[in-house]
Amino acid sequence: MDFETASGKRYSACSLALTIVRNSKVVDEFYTLIKPDTEFFWRNVQIHGIHEADVADAPDFPTVWPHIASLFTPNQLVIAHNAQFDNGVLKQTLNHFGLTAPSYLTLDTVKTSRQFLPLLANHKLNTVCDALGISLEHHHNALDDSLACANILLSETNTFGQAAIEPFIRPVR
Repeated sequence: MDFETASGKRYSACSLALTIVRNSKVVDEFYTLIKPDTEFFWRNVQIHGIHEADVADAPDFPTVWPHIASLFTPNQLVIAHNAQFDNGVLKQTLNHFGLTAPSYLTLDTVKTSRQFLPLLANHKLNTVCDALGISLEHHHNALDDSLACANILLSETNTFGQAAIEPFIRPVR
């Protein structure tokens, strides 16, 4: 899962991507622009390149949520690179619109990468991808970031094993 936000407000999601993995293979992807309920801040636009005009005809989050809610269940693992941010965006966006936040499992590939790749200069998404030979063509494009994150976890699982990954899984309530 990867969100981009319009501003520093966590409920300002302006794009979302989900990469679906089953049996260690990417089987589906979901991407949408989102019309946030807030103004855009120039620094966020500078990072991800999404402008207010780009989302003028995009759905708002309450319209998007019914299409993806079934992916957020108590036994479903949802991963993100810096999961605290992405889980926070989801929770605060749902809260902002009066929607019930789901319970699901989460894993942060920043944390796994710090454990398994301790010698990297930093553990930013692009740095980890470079170290693992994972393609990341458009950093801060939610779909590319989501796919890269999934590939990081697949690579780490293949190299270090499922048992080494399991301690990083946490419930979100």
